[in-house]
Amino acid sequence: MLVPLADIPYGPLAVGLMEELDRELSRLGYTMIQYGARRLKGVAAARAWAELRPVAVLAPAGRLTRQAVDVLRSAGTKAMIGIGVVGWSSEIVSTVTMDHAGIGAMAAEHLLARGSRTLSAIVPAEDGLRDMGLRRAAGVRRVAAARGVPYTQMDLAFSETAAAARLDAWRAAGISGDGRTKHGVFAYNDDYAMLLMAVLADNGLSVPGDVAVVGCDDLPLAKLLRPRLTTVRLNVTNAPAVLAQTLDQVVKKGVTRRPRLALWTHALVERDST
Repeated sequence: MLVPLADIPYGPLAVGLMEELDRELSRLGYTMIQYGARRLKGVAAARAWAELRPVAVLAPAGRLTRQAVDVLRSAGTKAMIGIGVVGWSSEIVSTVTMDHAGIGAMAAEHLLARGSRTLSAIVPAEDGLRDMGLRRAAGVRRVAAARGVPYTQMDLAFSETAAAARLDAWRAAGISGDGRTKHGVFAYNDDYAMLLMAVLADNGLSVPGDVAVVGCDDLPLAKLLRPRLTTVRLNVTNAPAVLAQTLDQVVKKGVTRRPRLALWTHALVERDST
């Protein structure tokens, strides 16, 4: 099975998923190959992948155009699954969906329940992460609009300098450090949350007194921070096995329907940063 690499940085969660998927596919008799050329899509991508004669392909949905699927089918590829987002569907290939907006909405609801009077969402400035960041921020924005609270999107590169500059803008907008106006921030993931918390501490602002922070991924370090980080945990335990079995079913049985799989759920893990 061929897994084209996406043009994004791979964190511990994604790496672990790929390793577990490799094990599940091996158990079913397949060899998983990860392929580079991260920016190729459409027919150009399909022709490159087809040279390896893969029996199955798992790729971002935007790279599996109708013409690309035709090229792969001509090369003997029997199963193709596109990775998309909730609300998106394809009449061409089977899909795996991820609810990024739901993650942001869950974080926002928690921040408001814990007393935040305004909401912000960090969107990574890096190209590889920005699309997911915008989708998660959309969930925060949706909750803010529904509840009638101010919302700000924070485009942020992963550096202390960039975060400190953003903090200056925040101060200009009214963060005083007196604990009277509590701002809630969904920080895209745990890495960005840790960056934000470090800069806040360096500048005399308290978490959660002045700024409440929620991350995502529930990395092991989240419990070692002080204050411990509230985060959204992605439950991905069964995802590799279900995905491998679905591919195997399509390859071996020639299933004609195009299943839509929502392979993981998310849950809030409340700690001390909110």
